[in-house]
Amino acid sequence: MASSTDPVAARPRQQEGSFGSNDDLGIYDDAKTYYTSDERHTNRFHNRSRTFSQNGLVQQFERMGLVEPHRRGSHDESSRPHSRQFLVDVDHTLDSLAKQEDTDGNMQITIEDAGPKVISLRTAGSGGYNRFDIRGTYMLSNLLQELFMAKEFGRKQVILDIGRLNENPVNRLSRLIKDQFWDGLTRRIDASSIEIAAKDPKDWTDDPRPRIYIPPGAPEQFEFYRKVAQERPELRLDVLMLPEKITPEIVRNMNAKPGLLAVEMEEIVDPQTGQKILRGLPFVVPGGRFNELYGWDSYMESLGLLVNDKVHLAKSMVRNFCFCIRHYGKILNATRSYYLCRSQPPFLTDMALRVYEKIKHEPGALEFLRIAFLAAIKEYYCVWMSEPRLDPKTGLSRYRPEGLGVPPETEASHFVHILAPYAKKHGMTFEQFVRAYNYGEVKEPELDDYFLHDRGVRESGHDTSYRLEGVCADLATIDLNSLVYKYEMDISRTIRNVFGDKLEIPAEWCSGAMKPGQIETSAIWDRRWKRRRAVIHKYMWNEEKGMYFDYNTVKQQQCIYESCTTFWPLWAGVPDPEKAARVVKKAVPMFEAAGGLLSGTEESRGQTSLERPNRQWDYPYGWAPQQMLAWTGLYRYGYQDLAQRLAYRWLFMVTKAFFDFNGVVVEKYDVTRPVDPHRVDAEYGNQGLDFKGVAKEGFGWVNASYVYGLQFVNTEMKRALGTLTPWETFEKAQQLKEDKFLQSLA
Repeated sequence: MASSTDPVAARPRQQEGSFGSNDDLGIYDDAKTYYTSDERHTNRFHNRSRTFSQNGLVQQFERMGLVEPHRRGSHDESSRPHSRQFLVDVDHTLDSLAKQEDTDGNMQITIEDAGPKVISLRTAGSGGYNRFDIRGTYMLSNLLQELFMAKEFGRKQVILDIGRLNENPVNRLSRLIKDQFWDGLTRRIDASSIEIAAKDPKDWTDDPRPRIYIPPGAPEQFEFYRKVAQERPELRLDVLMLPEKITPEIVRNMNAKPGLLAVEMEEIVDPQTGQKILRGLPFVVPGGRFNELYGWDSYMESLGLLVNDKVHLAKSMVRNFCFCIRHYGKILNATRSYYLCRSQPPFLTDMALRVYEKIKHEPGALEFLRIAFLAAIKEYYCVWMSEPRLDPKTGLSRYRPEGLGVPPETEASHFVHILAPYAKKHGMTFEQFVRAYNYGEVKEPELDDYFLHDRGVRESGHDTSYRLEGVCADLATIDLNSLVYKYEMDISRTIRNVFGDKLEIPAEWCSGAMKPGQIETSAIWDRRWKRRRAVIHKYMWNEEKGMYFDYNTVKQQQCIYESCTTFWPLWAGVPDPEKAARVVKKAVPMFEAAGGLLSGTEESRGQTSLERPNRQWDYPYGWAPQQMLAWTGLYRYGYQDLAQRLAYRWLFMVTKAFFDFNGVVVEKYDVTRPVDPHRVDAEYGNQGLDFKGVAKEGFGWVNASYVYGLQFVNTEMKRALGTLTPWETFEKAQQLKEDKFLQSLA
């Protein structure tokens, strides 16, 4: 792996100037620190002392019509332009920017605005007497963002450092991710947040209200939330206990009362009352509109959190996952009641091991790892190696969640085109048919099959894609089986190397066919990963194409849809070096695009039309998880230069969109669009676009991919990214430099 040092360079201090003791205030402090400091923004400017001999001499030359090179006075504010500061009236300047520069009225300044792209600011060093022009989209958009933040912190007037406006975009985005975006995406579920978190924007019932479900194994939480509901009746908080056994029928019936699911809490002492209270463990959500814990998003985010030294967040997300497996039987798609039958791609072992490497010197680290692996073993046995997800014939695993009826979390219109003909067939209104179908009052086997696959697509995390549509539940996908292989490998090595080759399973971590006190050894798990590697290569490796494919367990044949998931086995360590080399040779040219790796090929996706629209996990879109897993896998097999190139392409695309479009960081990108890759036309739109003035959160796994990706590129590449140098230009310059060096040796 590349260096694990933080990609954000050490923050420079203010240059020495005329502000005395205030000059040690950091230019690049986070917004809260920067804008809540009175000493930074109050009474910090004064009129400069003129060097009269110099100024007078210049005036004499001007009167005489002579030209003399100008020598700056020792206190001239322009002698250190990198430390220039501006005295800015927040509301007035925002108003000027809106009228002059934001010509499309979207409260952003981008390359698509047609303003003059220049505004004059008063300099603080002159007491507001002199002015300096701020030019170009990037500096103006940064000015807009900074003033939006200043206004949010109650500032009417600020002294603004030019360094915050012309900051290297790689440094700025890295800094915002570390200092602001992660904070904007962090949530806790407890008394402080339950009013907001327990409300569901997808609540389709006649009486939407905050609601939380508590598992029977956490009675202390039930009492805690009941007390909150009693003490704050205005919340109308509904606190309900889940039944011991969760079935598809129970989950369907709960759809009349959808609610949040409880996650892990810790006992602390209230500093005001001295009493013991419960506080929710924090977690990071995918985007700003979410309040619940999500599945594989959390793993991807943890890769960035660990780079940014936010180990406590990654650790608490592991603990939240363990809570979910212990009480709900699986890592859920997300912690809402309608997801109780549905899991997500499993990454827990790798996530726990990465956290453990950071905390293994701390007290309790070994117990943390033990609990995480007990949870992973339970998940392995009871989810991925149990029917219906297990295909007994091949031994491969599938995304095949249980469930009844129409997935309720979708928009009301999402399935109209599918269900309307059936409603007409039965002579019912749309609403009447949906209820009758959900409760089995009408039988439609074709619809059952459709929704079986639809739920599978959602469990896969790749919702939606023509690769999986109408077939997902029958597929042993290469991505899932690579992840389960990684579980088997991680569990084997960890039992052997950390737990003395013996791990006993306590009763509270047993379910299904598991027995309290059963002993897990590395030998058992070695046999499992070796067998899975063999069946992966038997059913999913295509020698002719040199790639891995999904396997249809019903048709008993490979599904030859070319997907970027062909790189996941490299991440997991499945192939031998020869097969890895074949994947590199065959697949990389197929998936590499201007902005990184495509999710799939255009040929496999097929033609699109009004009747057959784009799907967001298909060509031409690229997603952060696909990039991160591919970089890691390629690096693992010795293809460091290739990993660097692909990382550079992705980082360049994200940086350029950030630079040109007012700091935008979104959920997914069209990696074939060089100008505006954040513009997508697939279903569900693009999360992260709907901000006014300044982006507060970015998007979780793209934030992570950025700081994680910077670990793969070298210093020279980072400099080139900071100047928005496309890969082809950088590569050509490197080749010219190498040629010149070789010529010097001749």
